[in-house]
Amino acid sequence: MDNADLLKELRIDRSQREDHGSGTRRWPWLLAVAVLLLLSGVFGWLWLGHRAVPVQTAQAVAPSGDNEAGAVLQATGYVTARRQATVSAQITGTLTAVLIEEGERVKQGQVLARLEDSGYKATLLAARAQADAAHALVAQYRAQLTQAIHDAVRQQSLAARGLVSRQAAEQAATQVGSLRAQLASQQQQARAADAQAAVAQVNFNYTVVRAPFDGVVTTKDAQVGEIISPLSAGGGFTRTGVGTIVDMNSLEVDVDVNEAYIGRVVPDMPAEAVLDAYPDWTIPAHVIAIVPTADRGKATIKVRVALEHKDARIVPDMGVRVSFLEARPSASAQAPQGVLVPATAIVQRDRRSVVFVVEDGKARQRTVDPAAQSYGDLRLLPAAVKPGDSVVISPPASLRDGAAVQRVKP
Repeated sequence: MDNADLLKELRIDRSQREDHGSGTRRWPWLLAVAVLLLLSGVFGWLWLGHRAVPVQTAQAVAPSGDNEAGAVLQATGYVTARRQATVSAQITGTLTAVLIEEGERVKQGQVLARLEDSGYKATLLAARAQADAAHALVAQYRAQLTQAIHDAVRQQSLAARGLVSRQAAEQAATQVGSLRAQLASQQQQARAADAQAAVAQVNFNYTVVRAPFDGVVTTKDAQVGEIISPLSAGGGFTRTGVGTIVDMNSLEVDVDVNEAYIGRVVPDMPAEAVLDAYPDWTIPAHVIAIVPTADRGKATIKVRVALEHKDARIVPDMGVRVSFLEARPSASAQAPQGVLVPATAIVQRDRRSVVFVVEDGKARQRTVDPAAQSYGDLRLLPAAVKPGDSVVISPPASLRDGAAVQRVKP
């Protein structure tokens, strides 16, 4: 082989060199794309895994005895007050004193607030002075009438004996009639002045706001220096009430009963109420009345239920579960062990019955063994769930143990 052939073999082909350089420059881009895809997948998994799942919850409650088995229906509602009032003044004025605070008990007629009263007091004093002046004139005309009557009698006696003319006697009689008419007119004016004084007294009394009945102050709506008016005024500078008073002895429960089951409820029917705040406390109750109107949107009818025991723990707007009973419970009734939860809270996971309990914003799966008997739309769970636990209603299939949840209203 000569030198020319050896040089030809040592020469590098340009096309092979270009292909090798292109491959060398391409692999960093492929690596960057792979890293981005991996990071996107990890970020998506973390985001989806930590996103709060919106759920509806209900509170597990303790059963109230074997009379639960005799419950023909159960419904939920709220404590309401039949007597409550937002107390206001009947006139417009500036508050000079507010004598109430939230939670304070008041008696009927107790002073709650006072308005600036100088103008009304001056009007009252002027009206009383006019009334006094009118009554003074009445007394003056009465005295003059009495004297005129005596003069007329004397003139009649003298005229009969011919000592004075008959004309003088007639004039004396006319004077008596005139004074009698003036006295009657002044008496009417005195009565009108008394009426004006009474009106001024009423207006003056309106500057003092009093409690209409015994109760507890639930809200304080105005402060000293603010203007209060019985009329709704524009803007935010005029208050329409001093505070709200609730008669705690008038508390009862309003529940919404589905139309399909309203036939099971009758007036005076025995019932039991359990407050959501005190799931272990059962309150004897009975049906007061079935309100004869239906809610078309919810397909429910309102039922009024009386609470037979009064207690300071019962306050307006508390959530309540009411069990309508076939008969009044016996004193020896024993409560079954466990808690009651909505039947829709129990779902199947891996061929097991489970419920999801919300703890610290996360759903915790618990395996349960529901009892055979049912209590309307509730099921008895002998174990795994405690009274007061919040269970997820109709948990979605994607909900898993430990998932973050967010409670939403129905």
